[in-house]
Amino acid sequence: MTETTVTKKSKNPKAPKLFPDELIDQLLAQVQNRNAESVLGESGLAGQLKKQLAERMLAAELTHHLESEAEQGSAGNHRNGTSRKTVLTPNGELTLDIPRDRQATFEPQLVGKYQRRLAGFDDHVISMYARGMSVREIQAHLLELYGLEVLPDLISTVTDEVLAEVEQWQQRPLEAMYPIVYFDALRLKIRDEGTVRNKAVYLALGIRADGRKEVLGLWIEQTEGAKFWLKVFNELKNRGLHDILIAVVDGLRGFPEAIEAVFPAAQIQTCIVHLIRNSLNLASWKDRKPLATALRPIYQAASAEAAAAALEAFAQSEWGRKFPTVPAMWQRQWEQVIPFFAYPHEVRRIVYTTNAIESMHMQLRKIVKNRGHFPSDEAASKLLYLALRNIEKDWKMPPITWRQAVNQFAILFGERFTAAIS
Repeated sequence: MTETTVTKKSKNPKAPKLFPDELIDQLLAQVQNRNAESVLGESGLAGQLKKQLAERMLAAELTHHLESEAEQGSAGNHRNGTSRKTVLTPNGELTLDIPRDRQATFEPQLVGKYQRRLAGFDDHVISMYARGMSVREIQAHLLELYGLEVLPDLISTVTDEVLAEVEQWQQRPLEAMYPIVYFDALRLKIRDEGTVRNKAVYLALGIRADGRKEVLGLWIEQTEGAKFWLKVFNELKNRGLHDILIAVVDGLRGFPEAIEAVFPAAQIQTCIVHLIRNSLNLASWKDRKPLATALRPIYQAASAEAAAAALEAFAQSEWGRKFPTVPAMWQRQWEQVIPFFAYPHEVRRIVYTTNAIESMHMQLRKIVKNRGHFPSDEAASKLLYLALRNIEKDWKMPPITWRQAVNQFAILFGERFTAAIS
């Protein structure tokens, strides 16, 4: 019996070699004590190679510049030695000898005349900031890993460059219609006029007609009310949003009056997830699981009438009598709970899902939890925007049940929905 060897094709085929092995061997032959630092470190072979490649490119740039001047009839310009310059890279400092010309008309492109940071350094700093590291932590990280002594002001300057991007993002055009928009708040401590205050960051998370999620914007405000929400809704409308089918909220003050003024056809739905969570917060840890089980017949009821009966039964039950504030809380918000029971199962699952808003808030809280407070609204906006940008990278697919929900949205909302997907 003969053995047969099966060779599987690699899913990740090797990239073609950029340099021949002979050249690599010649370079390695110049390294006496071969170790990771002497070969790959900034002071080793890789660092020297990076320096020489950059200087060769700069020399070629100057050659091209002088030849172009000569072709255009500008004679008399020549090379004029070099000037030493140290720039910051994602892997540490890099000292380069920058070529000069006698008439000082040469403007290098690889490393600009006033450039002190190479491409990649800023992205590296912003990436650390987006993961919740403070300016001081980034400073310590750069010093420990790369030996870079970077002033806090430089790190702040790099991250402040994001503010223009935040403003552009906050003003970008939106879809004309979103089937569902979740409105919720995150509480932060922010310094304002010399005093650290508790402020709310209001977030709008939209579900597009194709089922994908999109953060529509963020707004920082100390107090909420109809006037604030009117400003938010008018801003959304000015950015191209003309219709919201279902607005999911958690008892935000002034919200119903404001949305009715700008988006009168929107159905306001109390966030069932928040209502359940707020109910459980009134109980001790050992009581939370049985209390959650006792509440389930209410929000899983087949109709509004059945849900009202289940709420009444809960109020008279052992758990309702033990926690009377729970049924009272549900009854106060009942008018905004009722629309939920008119939706078919497929739409309920989309509206109810905890993944949309809860996972986003959990990730944001994880990033901001180590911050004592933010020095300004802009600093908070900057970090939250960068965090949201990272979170949105994972939002590539709609919910699994979206395909089934589309037909139900079309039946429930007619042309308001179908016009957006046609």
